[in-house]
Amino acid sequence: MQRTLDVGCGVNKYKGALGIDINPATAADVLCDLDRFPYPFADASFDSLRAIHVIEHLTDVIRAMEEFHRLVRPGGRVRIETPHYTDFSSFCDPTHKHHLNSFSFRYFGPNDAGFGYYTKAKFREIFVRVRLLSFWRCLGLELLVNTFPRFRRFWEHYLCYVVRGKSMEFEFEPLGPAVPAGRPTALPASR
Repeated sequence: MQRTLDVGCGVNKYKGALGIDINPATAADVLCDLDRFPYPFADASFDSLRAIHVIEHLTDVIRAMEEFHRLVRPGGRVRIETPHYTDFSSFCDPTHKHHLNSFSFRYFGPNDAGFGYYTKAKFREIFVRVRLLSFWRCLGLELLVNTFPRFRRFWEHYLCYVVRGKSMEFEFEPLGPAVPAGRPTALPASR
């Protein structure tokens, strides 16, 4: 049987998943602060992990991705959904700490955009899907953005403030060994 962890499950926990959240008024099975690492599970405890509209609320995106990497077994899946930074919802919620785009997770890819020193946690991107506001979706631009990676890059660089995004869906597969759970989240103070 597949074990799924629903991170920040809220009141709509994914059916059959083990839910974690900080709020006792949610459907969480385990209460924990999602900004404190490690989460109370052993390495490779889950076949899949879902973080639906959660990552933008967390203090340390890199550390959260390392934790997701640690918790999901090799060959498993990590699914993330978050608002696109050009959508109204990205900025209207005062609890959002990060405003992301469809390339925000490139540091975790095998190519790491030249910034591999931020983390050793690597993921293979299975898919990225961008949802545009309905007007642009009806004109077929969402299909272009999601079908042609070069067009998505062009859209992010030049068009996204006019042809605004709504949300993004990502699915990743963890690569390599788990990143140790005890990594500090802040650099030591310089002397």
